[in-house]
Amino acid sequence: MFFLKPPVQSPLTDRRNPSLRPPSGLRFIVAALTIGTALSPFVPVDCTAFAAAPAAQSATPVGVATVTKGDMPFILSELGTIIPLATVTVQTRIEGYLTQVLFTEGQDVKEGDLLAVIDPRPYEALLTQYEGQLAADIAQLEEARMDDVRYQKLLKHDSIEAQTAQDQRYKVQQLVGTVKSDQGLVKTYKLDIEYCHIRAPVSGRIGIRAVDRGNYVTAGQTGGLAILTQMKPISVIFTVPQDRLGLIWKRLRQVKELPVEAWDSSDSEKLATGKVSSLDSEVDTSTGTIRLRALFDNTDEDLFPNQFVNAHLLVDTEKNVVQAPASAIQTGPDGSFVYVVQPDSTVKAVVVRTGISQNNIIVVTSGISEGQRVVISGVDRLHDGARVSIPTAPPSSAP
Repeated sequence: MFFLKPPVQSPLTDRRNPSLRPPSGLRFIVAALTIGTALSPFVPVDCTAFAAAPAAQSATPVGVATVTKGDMPFILSELGTIIPLATVTVQTRIEGYLTQVLFTEGQDVKEGDLLAVIDPRPYEALLTQYEGQLAADIAQLEEARMDDVRYQKLLKHDSIEAQTAQDQRYKVQQLVGTVKSDQGLVKTYKLDIEYCHIRAPVSGRIGIRAVDRGNYVTAGQTGGLAILTQMKPISVIFTVPQDRLGLIWKRLRQVKELPVEAWDSSDSEKLATGKVSSLDSEVDTSTGTIRLRALFDNTDEDLFPNQFVNAHLLVDTEKNVVQAPASAIQTGPDGSFVYVVQPDSTVKAVVVRTGISQNNIIVVTSGISEGQRVVISGVDRLHDGARVSIPTAPPSSAP
């Protein structure tokens, strides 16, 4: 007995088992492929319809700045040191006991003010002694002169030997020398008494006291009595490179003085304004620099001796020149150039010549003009003719 096996249904065509039927989307694809295969000998297929369209050139976002015109100051900023015009170690010229100290540390004094006194009594006693010796020698000189006059009269009448008369004349000359020596000694001890009173040689500020009252001091001792520093006016010594010497010297010959500003060591605060009227007589060959001295009135004493400052020397000011941000200047095979934004939002590389720069602003002597826009950021992705986009700044919110 034979049984007939039912035909196996494909899962795609089994209508009795809905779970095995493909999704409607898949059925549509299968049907489309079947119809396309059947019609392929008769219907030509346009393959170009499936080719991808070329992508439009993308724009590079960049930052731009507008070229301007204006005055450009040429300022040299160099490190300097504040040097007083006079720094004096107050010394005694004689020796003796210090009996009075008439100044306080840090006091401002004027030239000629009495600072200290050394015991003058030993010098006064010696002065009295030599004044007495001078008086005695003057009397002897007067007596010798009277004898010389008498001997000369006797010599005319042959009443005395010529040798005796000549000896008397020599004695007069000897006593003249003795009197002059006595006079010198008197002046010396008068001067010593004056030196017992130590006075300020210049106006300025007294520093820390080195000796106290009651000490025995000597001439030229180490440290002296104190250090006296002139505060007003005061100077700043700074150096500039020798390649700037020609321009500075030329301007000094023209205007006689150059303005200079002293800023603190962090270069954040201006301390004083002064002027440069002279420079050193030679270039330092070891550093290739030359020294300049700037004078400051220092009325408020904002400048302190040996303080480090930044000296800003205004050498010259260029009038009505083209200026651009220094970040816009690029370097290429032909030298310096900038990317100039064109009206069609592309950039063009333009060769430029530059001059002095100050505070990230540089003078452009040729190549671009006022009003043009130059790229200052995003230049690493640019080339000549590249398309750019300039982001707009978001509107600021109302306060």
